[in-house]
Amino acid sequence: MHWLNGFRSGAFRFALLLAIAFAVSAVLLLVVVERSVSHYATEATDGSLKSEAVILQGEDREGGPNTLLKTISLHRRAGGQDAFLYRLTDKTGHMLVNDLGDSVVGVGWGEASVREGGGGSGGKHEVFKSLGVPTADGGVLIVATDTYDIQKLRRKLDRFAILAGITITLVALVGGYVTGGLFMRRLDKVNDAIARVRAGNVAERLPMIGISPEFNLLSTNLNAMLDQIAALLSGLQQVTTDIAHDLRTPLTRLRQHLEATRESGSVQRYEAGIDSALVQTDEILAIFRALLRIGTLEGGEGAQYFTTVDLSEIVERAAAAHQPVAEDEGKILSFAIEPALSVHGDGELIAQMVVNLIDNAIRHTPRGSRITCELERVDGSIVATITDDGPGIPAKEHTNVLTRFYRLDRSRNLPGAGLGMSMVAAIAALHRIQLQLVDNCPGLRIRLIFPKTAALST
Repeated sequence: MHWLNGFRSGAFRFALLLAIAFAVSAVLLLVVVERSVSHYATEATDGSLKSEAVILQGEDREGGPNTLLKTISLHRRAGGQDAFLYRLTDKTGHMLVNDLGDSVVGVGWGEASVREGGGGSGGKHEVFKSLGVPTADGGVLIVATDTYDIQKLRRKLDRFAILAGITITLVALVGGYVTGGLFMRRLDKVNDAIARVRAGNVAERLPMIGISPEFNLLSTNLNAMLDQIAALLSGLQQVTTDIAHDLRTPLTRLRQHLEATRESGSVQRYEAGIDSALVQTDEILAIFRALLRIGTLEGGEGAQYFTTVDLSEIVERAAAAHQPVAEDEGKILSFAIEPALSVHGDGELIAQMVVNLIDNAIRHTPRGSRITCELERVDGSIVATITDDGPGIPAKEHTNVLTRFYRLDRSRNLPGAGLGMSMVAAIAALHRIQLQLVDNCPGLRIRLIFPKTAALST
């Protein structure tokens, strides 16, 4: 039944455990208090008995038995309800004073059972604590006082300990049930949202639980995971669409080329056609490999293999290798690299990212263009910049060029499949590098800002 959910919840079980702990702690505390109070009361009673006995012994030594009797009578009248009870016998055992009835008491500490209200068969017995001391003539003086207040205090403390334990337990159980019910109702909302996600509603997100910041952080992290899953699904759908759209042309061209080769009727043309088909097939396979690599990077695979790499060496080697290529195409490539800059990452992937950016700058700029590659430390972060003075990219196209297969109109006649910048974006995302495309007026400036946590000193 629904009302039992509160009892089955972890919050209720936790509250029950706390209730037991609090109840036991309260009982132990009250037991210690009761023992301490009782000990104090007992010491006070013993002290009063000792004091009274010493006073009466002094009167006996100074004035004799008659003075002792007068002092006892005086103390009886002055004591009122809190008066001591006395028993006095001489050396022959003759009873001179007897407030303690037939109780058998002697020298030293003891207890006397006294019937309430004096003699007679009615009334109940009370326990008095007694102290017996010898008199000067060889008799025995016994002074007694009741322990009713001490016993009453003990009984009250015992009842209070039991009631306090029961009350704490009940309050904790009720609080645990209410908390458990609230927790279960909020978890039901979370479970309903999860069920909708499993049913295919990838836009659904989990509500905040609200019990504590820890649970809200759990919902936030789960929603972030759902966002990532939705992005991956969207990327998968986009890849499927892109493959169907952008690979249809090269596959169709390959088929037409093979058909033409089959009908060529010449061995030389047949062999040349096969060679050309193999080249086109390799280009298509390269596209698939690039797509698989981008998908792997976007899935976060590879971050566990990060090590400390010399970024200065990577960027300088890539720029130096492309200088002859730029010169062959009538362009100038220069670089300024700050030495001994290291980061935490995958050296091969970072090198591929830098190579793609330099290669794009060379391929998409006219003859006479100047291309620069810089690496420096700025405000604790390492920044790599590739700049050219070519035609640049319109600001509205900056986001588009990072998607798969996207190519500007002026680049459609150039070789390539439009995956270079997608690879750059995927590698940058894996390394948490901030990728910026800025208008260089004229040309394009691309900045790679490595996170400060990745920057290392060498």
